[in-house]
Amino acid sequence: MPSAKITHLTDRALIRVAGDDAHHFLQNLVTADIEKTDENGACAGALLTPQGKILFDFLIYKTADGYLLDAPLETAPDLLKRLTFYRLRAKVDLEYMDEDLGVIAVWNGTAVFETALLAVTDPRVPALGERVVGKVGSLLAENTAEAASLEDYDFHRIALGVPEGLKDFDYSDIFPHDADLDQLGGVSFSKGCYVGQEVVSRVHHRGTSRKRFVLVESSDKLPEKGTPVTSGGKSIGELGSSTGQIGLALVRLDKAAQAKDNGTPLQCGVAKVQVRIPDWASFSWPEQSTAN
Repeated sequence: MPSAKITHLTDRALIRVAGDDAHHFLQNLVTADIEKTDENGACAGALLTPQGKILFDFLIYKTADGYLLDAPLETAPDLLKRLTFYRLRAKVDLEYMDEDLGVIAVWNGTAVFETALLAVTDPRVPALGERVVGKVGSLLAENTAEAASLEDYDFHRIALGVPEGLKDFDYSDIFPHDADLDQLGGVSFSKGCYVGQEVVSRVHHRGTSRKRFVLVESSDKLPEKGTPVTSGGKSIGELGSSTGQIGLALVRLDKAAQAKDNGTPLQCGVAKVQVRIPDWASFSWPEQSTAN
């Protein structure tokens, strides 16, 4: 049985959201249901544009005095600025956490951390493993799990078919359904209004989501991010992150289903590829394509 693997997610940063109004502030702002976050300890979520597109995506952790947002390091300062913009008169403390406090990922097993601030099963897909927050140096020193790299973790994430902002898609470019965020527990359709809620709700209830992230596999090495996935020479999607012969791509489900039905080969650059829906997803290929 393989031993647990552990790595410091150096591409992530933490933002503290605390104060008397922290719960209501987030509940009225982000896609996730913060009531469920309080119950389960963690959830996925996003902050949208008023037009319903993903402006930032992140994980949310419940703490003793509020919440921590686990977000991409590259855009965390911008996320903090945007949260500050929305704060207005709410009694909310917003703080970019010290660099010594970080996020550790543990997968392919479990590990015990005496000094952890919190440890939760990844709320998107349990097979992703655990997310542990604390002083990075102490967490790494006290654990005997097999040390792994950030690239190792990305391979694990990609193999499970879980997309992430910046790595797989650009911000302000796609809707939560496109990024499978509704499938990953990051969107509430019952809690009431939040920024962009009307558009997201309309897509959900009309069942009009035509694009989704799916797994892409090839016997050849996949090309760089942004390379079109084509059917009969016509683009049906675009490659996101990849590691060797497996990757993620945002594709038109109807076009991909049509290619499957017709036996039309799919390509990404010069690589011949196959696409499949992740095991955890509840959506499926359209039974009959009406695409032109």
